[in-house]
Amino acid sequence: MKKRNLNVKTKTVKKNILLKKSKVKKIYKAFRSKIFKILGTKSFAVGVSGGSDSLCLAYFCKLYELEFKNKIHFFIVNHNIRKESYSEALKVKNILKTRRIQSKVLSWKGKIPKSNIQLNAREMRYSLISEQCYKNSLGFLVIAHHKDDQVENFLIRLFRGSGLNGLSSMSEKVNYDKNLKIIRPLLDFDKKDLKYVTKQIFKTYIVDPSNDNDIFLRSRIRKYRQTLENEGLDTKKIIKTVNNLMKAKNALEFYKKEAIKKYVKFTSKEKCIINMDLLYKETEEIIFRSFSDIFSLISDSYYPPRSRKVLNLIERVKKRNFKKSTLSSCLIEKSKNFIFISKENKKIS
Repeated sequence: MKKRNLNVKTKTVKKNILLKKSKVKKIYKAFRSKIFKILGTKSFAVGVSGGSDSLCLAYFCKLYELEFKNKIHFFIVNHNIRKESYSEALKVKNILKTRRIQSKVLSWKGKIPKSNIQLNAREMRYSLISEQCYKNSLGFLVIAHHKDDQVENFLIRLFRGSGLNGLSSMSEKVNYDKNLKIIRPLLDFDKKDLKYVTKQIFKTYIVDPSNDNDIFLRSRIRKYRQTLENEGLDTKKIIKTVNNLMKAKNALEFYKKEAIKKYVKFTSKEKCIINMDLLYKETEEIIFRSFSDIFSLISDSYYPPRSRKVLNLIERVKKRNFKKSTLSSCLIEKSKNFIFISKENKKIS
């Protein structure tokens, strides 16, 4: 792919949406450089919630589309969790229209969750948008997670006693499944800068009422952050810690991949054979990571099973009397020195 001169402002960008503020130009230039390295001129989808960060992302992606002539799809999700959900989705759609950004509202028509609201809402978003990505042959979904989200995720997982995977938090690129990658080009950007752009361009944005609801840990974490910063634990120090943990995680991922190459044979996308030597010749962390990865691959799931369940299974598999079990839509069987894992065939009664 021929590299473009990113310092050139195309006539299309100047004509359609003027970047009058020098600070907006500077932030967009950093975004453009970042996303060009990841996606170039490929088409992709964008998830828009209506918050200040996602509206900024949508605006920058529209500029990018005008400049590089790729096709970008903008999706808004109506979870139907609150009675105002649909009207808010339409409001976001109209806000985007003020900058000639055409979008599509996706409404959830399944069962509305009564517990774990934020987790279920996230899964609903990914489910609806990923379906549209498949329909439009899009391999990338761009979302607006930023530096402040990274800090909040780190603190939430620290409160919950997460291990290295959780504490190293979000990556710039991650597989949702075999056909779709999630891209987070704003992880190096501060929320206050994204909010500045949105105020300049759209003059308004949607405020999620759950942001101030102390029933959610994330909301309480946001209030704790000021106290932590007053004690010297600021954003820069947390991001530095996250980056250091990410380096350690990447090293373990390398050795995990080597272990899978050595001890695991995939006979199809939904079946594999594991040599029991993996359980006796590798460290506990590599064994755990290998099994977690295998379950995600075979079940074709974005999230692996909970750590506790994977560790319990590993301990049970080591026992002589282990024959068969299920986990994460997978069937696990053992015979002599081999473990067989396959996608579970659920019979419809």
